[in-house]
Amino acid sequence: MMRELRRGLIGRPLHNRELAHERLPKWKALSIFSSDALSSVAYGPEQIMLTLALPGLIAYGYMAPVAISILVLLAIVTLSYAQVAKANPGGGGAYAIAKQNLGERPALIAAGSVFADYILTAAVSVSAGTAAIISAFPELSGWEVPIDVIVLFSVLMLVNLRGVRESSNAFVLPTYAFLAGILVLLFVGLYRMSQAPYFIPPDSLARQQLDWSMLFLALRAFANGCSSMTGIEAIADSVPMFKSPESRNAAVTTYWMAGILGFMFLGISALILHHHILPVLEVTALSQLAEQIFGRTPMYFYIQITTMLVLYLAANTAYNGLPVLLSIIARDGYMPRYLAQRGERLTFSNGIILLTIIAALLIVIYDGKIENLIALYAIGVFISFTIAQVSMVVHWRREKGNGWQLRALLNGLGAAATGIVVAVITVTKFVYGAWMVLVFIPIMVTIFKRIRSHYNTMAEQLHLPEECYAEGSAHFPQGKHLVIVPVASPTRIVYETIKYAKLIGDNIIAVHVASDDESEQRVRQKWQCWDPGVQLVVLRSPYRLLMRPLINFIEKKQREKGPDDFITVVIPEFETKKWWHRLLHNQTGWFLHTTLVLKENIAVTTVPFHLKR
Repeated sequence: MMRELRRGLIGRPLHNRELAHERLPKWKALSIFSSDALSSVAYGPEQIMLTLALPGLIAYGYMAPVAISILVLLAIVTLSYAQVAKANPGGGGAYAIAKQNLGERPALIAAGSVFADYILTAAVSVSAGTAAIISAFPELSGWEVPIDVIVLFSVLMLVNLRGVRESSNAFVLPTYAFLAGILVLLFVGLYRMSQAPYFIPPDSLARQQLDWSMLFLALRAFANGCSSMTGIEAIADSVPMFKSPESRNAAVTTYWMAGILGFMFLGISALILHHHILPVLEVTALSQLAEQIFGRTPMYFYIQITTMLVLYLAANTAYNGLPVLLSIIARDGYMPRYLAQRGERLTFSNGIILLTIIAALLIVIYDGKIENLIALYAIGVFISFTIAQVSMVVHWRREKGNGWQLRALLNGLGAAATGIVVAVITVTKFVYGAWMVLVFIPIMVTIFKRIRSHYNTMAEQLHLPEECYAEGSAHFPQGKHLVIVPVASPTRIVYETIKYAKLIGDNIIAVHVASDDESEQRVRQKWQCWDPGVQLVVLRSPYRLLMRPLINFIEKKQREKGPDDFITVVIPEFETKKWWHRLLHNQTGWFLHTTLVLKENIAVTTVPFHLKR
C-alpha cells in the first residue's frame, strides 16, 4: 500500500538515460529559475516604500533615487552572472567559480551565503504569497503559518520530488499568467499616469534635506529594496539543467530575466509614487495598486491570485537551485554525500527534503511574518555576488583572450558595487537580524570543513595498504572465529539462529542471563534435552539486569581474543505480523544490536523469524 501511495504522489522511477529529457528549454527555464527574481516585484518596491514612509519624517521623495540605484546595480550583476554561466558550464555559481580561482575558504563562504539565501528565498516567497491572498481575503488572517507549511510540504516539495520536467510543466502557466497580469497593470497604470495632471504628485517627491539620519534611512530602504535582486544567481547555479548549448542558453535566459525584472520593478515603483501608496495593515502595496487601477473587479482578484501563486512558486527557484548546488558541494566532500545522489525521479531528492524542513522551521520561528524574514534577506546573496565577481576578475586575468580587460573591468566594478551593498546592508540591517546571517555563514564554513575532514580521515583509514596486495589469498592471516548467541530459552527462533551460527563458525557459545536458580535450572534442563551440540554459558544477574551482564561477557571475550580473531554476535529476533504487535514485546534484540554495533572489532548480525499470524 505504501508503495502504491509513493508511486501516486511521486511517480514511477526514471531510468538514467531519461536524464536528457529532463533538461529545460529557455522559455521553461525562465519560469523555473526566474520566478523568485520576477515575483520579488510584489514586495521589493513595497519594502522601499515601507522604510521611507515613516511617520514624522519626510523621506518619501528618496524612493525614486533608491529605485534607480537598484536598477543600475541589477544591470551590473546581470552582466556579471551571464559571464559566470559561460565560464562555468558545470554549474555551482559563486561556489564553483570561487573554488577554481580563489581557493577553498572564499568558495565555502560563498556556499554558506547562497545556502542562507536559498533557505530564506523559500521562506520569504511562501510567506509573501500568503500575504498576497490574505490582502484579498482578510478572513484568512491568523492562518498564515499553517497555510505556509501546507504549501511547502504538499505542493512545493511533492511537485519537485516528481522531477524537473513535471515541476516546470506545473509552474510555467502560473508564472506567465502573473507576468501577463503585471504587464496589464503596468500598461493601464502608466497610461493613466500620462493622462493625469502630475506624473508624480508633489507629495511623493517631498523629502527632507539629506543629512546623516536621512542618508541612513535611504540606505536602509536601498538594502530592503535589494531583496528584488535575490534569485539572479539561480541560473548560474543550475547551468547543467539547460538544453544544449547549456552555457549560452543560461546566459540568454539571464538577460531575459533581468530585462523583465527591471521593467516591472521600475514600473511598479513609479505607480507607487504616482498613487502615493502608504502602508496599510495586512494589505500589500501591490494589492492597493491593483485596487486603485481596477477596483474590486475580476482583474484585481486575478492579479492577487496569480501573485499568490507566483510567490509560492518563487520558492521553487530555491528548490531548483539549492539541491543542485548541494550536490556539487557534496561531491567535493563538504556536505553529506547522500546529497549528491539523484533520487528515483532523477532529482536531488534529499536536498529538496532538507530545504523544505529548514524553510518550514524558519516560518514557524518567525511566525510567517515577511517583515521579520526580510531583515535576514539579501546580505547572503550579495556576499556571494561579490565573491563571484572577484573570482571572475581572477578568471579573466588567468585566461586572457579577446577583450579580457573589458570583462575584468566590468566584474571589478560589479565586485566593488556589490561589496559596498554588503557593507550597507550590514550597517543598516544589523540590529534587525542581519547579524544572524553574518554569524550563520562562519558556522556553515566550519561545518563544511568538519565534514570534509571527516571524509578525509575516513578515506585515510579505509585505504587498502600495499601489503594487502600480496598474491593469492594466503596473505590473509589465520585467526579464530567465535560466535556468541544470546538465548532467552530454547525456542524455534533459537533453533534457526543456532543453525545459522553453525554455518558461519565452529566455535559457538550460547549465553543465557538468569535472575535466579529456578530460571537457570529450567533453561539448563531444556538445553540438555535439546542438546544442539553448543556450549551453554549461564550468567547470573541477581539484580535482574539483562543487557549489562551480556555486554560484560562479550567485552571480556573481546579482550581475550587474538589480534586476528573475530567475534560475531548472532541475535535471534522475531518479527510480528502487524506493526502494533511490536508494542506488546520488549525490544531487547534491537537495543542489543544498537549497543554492539558501536563496539570495535565485533560483528553483529540478526536472524529474523517472521511470525505468520
